[in-house]
Amino acid sequence: MGFTAHRGVVVAVDGSPAGTAAVTWAAREAALRRVPLKLVHVVPAPAVAMWPPVPTPPELLDNLTRRGRDLLAAAEETAKTAAGDVTISTDLPCGVVVPSLVEASEGADMIVVGCRGLGAIERRLLGSVSWGLLHHARCPVAVIHADAPETDSAAPVVVGVDGSPASEAAVATAFDEASRRGVELVAVHAWSDWSNYYEVPGVNPISMEREAEEILAERLAGWQEQYPDVKVRRVVVMDRPAHQLLEQATSAQLTVLGSRGRGGFVGMLLGSVSAAVAESARTPVLVVRRG
Repeated sequence: MGFTAHRGVVVAVDGSPAGTAAVTWAAREAALRRVPLKLVHVVPAPAVAMWPPVPTPPELLDNLTRRGRDLLAAAEETAKTAAGDVTISTDLPCGVVVPSLVEASEGADMIVVGCRGLGAIERRLLGSVSWGLLHHARCPVAVIHADAPETDSAAPVVVGVDGSPASEAAVATAFDEASRRGVELVAVHAWSDWSNYYEVPGVNPISMEREAEEILAERLAGWQEQYPDVKVRRVVVMDRPAHQLLEQATSAQLTVLGSRGRGGFVGMLLGSVSAAVAESARTPVLVVRRG
């Protein structure tokens, strides 16, 4: 029986400010985990979907490959500066960017990507590559913003909890991350899609809050036994989940989310809450897919 080799932390390299920030964060994460770091730059396959067909200049691929080598060399220096004791390897595949990075994510602890690369549309906060990885990567995906503030090493890890299978996977990862960092875990359960400025007919907020607190306690109990070193602070509020998670993320060193929660549509690979937080949080966000 074959098995997938342990790949450590993989990071997408594109030379953008967000991509460079992703390399720095990925190097430190690999050092924290004591695993290898792999830098991947995908040489984009020359476009052929044109009519009438336009011959690809023979020197184009050579130029793109040389540029890729330069970007990887610069990224390697960035990674060494961030965490000099990490074992670093590089990969320079040629192909379509997102599928090539999805393939690189197979067996990895996580894949790290900048929120928005060089080719992103200006009005879109999540670029096509980060968006594609959040939907299709085969391991957890960390999204890093170029303007991410320096976080205090004592800052907590935040996790969103809603009781869905994807949320359960996020809770498991969040406990591990908090234990690894030796910090508090803030478990957030926001139990209303309505703003808390509105009263909902027939709903008793006090009884709903108590029920939500009981549910959260049940979801965390087993993990607290498994990670007795992790101090947990529970946050139960009548608020929109994305709004509350973004508020908690401002003072966190990492926010962990499931890929799709209770409110996700069937067949939808990335939930609206996960997408909104990954897009708008300035601190690192780790999105975990179930299983």
